[in-house]
This record gives sequence, structure tokens and C-alpha cells, in this order.
Amino acid sequence: MVFKTKKKKKSKGQRGTNHYHGARKKWKGSGHHGGVGMAGTGKRADHKKSLIIKLYGNKYFGKQGETSKKTRKRKLKVINIGDIQKNFDSLMKKYGKKDELILENYKILGDGEINQKVKIKASVFSESAKSKIEKAGGEAIEKASKEVL
Repeated sequence: MVFKTKKKKKSKGQRGTNHYHGARKKWKGSGHHGGVGMAGTGKRADHKKSLIIKLYGNKYFGKQGETSKKTRKRKLKVINIGDIQKNFDSLMKKYGKKDELILENYKILGDGEINQKVKIKASVFSESAKSKIEKAGGEAIEKASKEVL
């Protein structure tokens, strides 16, 4: 003869608690089990930064390299003819040799007027600047440079 036995019940204290797994819903079936690897390195992951920097170095965060040609900086300084005329004496003291004004890292632009006979040596001249210098009886000597902007 077969006997019917009662199933052993868990005590009330153990039924609803989940002592070892945090929130109850995390340990039920196939729901939210968190991420793997580098998951969660987003908005609130400042505490992971030190780990990431140690493993990947500083190149993990931010943009690296040149993004476009527009981002290149001008390496030549720019000066106008009018500014040369206005500050001629101080420029000759600083950059002058004999009767020549040497502005090697400059691009000379044609804004303003010049009425002195001057030899100017520079990296680049605009067309208007060159014509104004030559009209005043001076000379525009273009020095070949690697960077032309």
C-alpha cells in the first residue's frame, strides 16, 4: 500500500528572504543579472576609472589625433602694412639689420598704407601688400618656408 506523505515546508523565516543575493528580483530566473566586462563604464562609473586607466592607459578616454584639417593651428604670425608703418622704429630696433626688416615667421597683409622705402624679408606676402611695398619704392623678399598659411 502507498502512503501519502506531506511535503516538508520551509520555515516562515526563509521563505521571503534572499540573504546572499541582494535584491530578490536579481536572483529569479533570467532577468537582470548585470553586465559583463566593461559594461557599466558610463555615467556613474567614476569608481572604475582607476581600473580602466591601469589596464588601458590614458588613451581610453577622449578623442585622440587630428580630426580634420581645420583643426591645424596657424604657425605663422600675421602683421599688416599699416602696423609696420605705425611701429616702424620699434620694429627696426627689434627685427632690423642695416636697412632690412626681417620678419621671418610672419605673413605680411595689405591692410593700411606704407610710405617709407623699406626692404622687408618675410615668409609670405599677400598680393596687395607686395604691390604697396613696391609702390612706395621698397622691396618685398619672400623667404621660402615649410609652413605657408
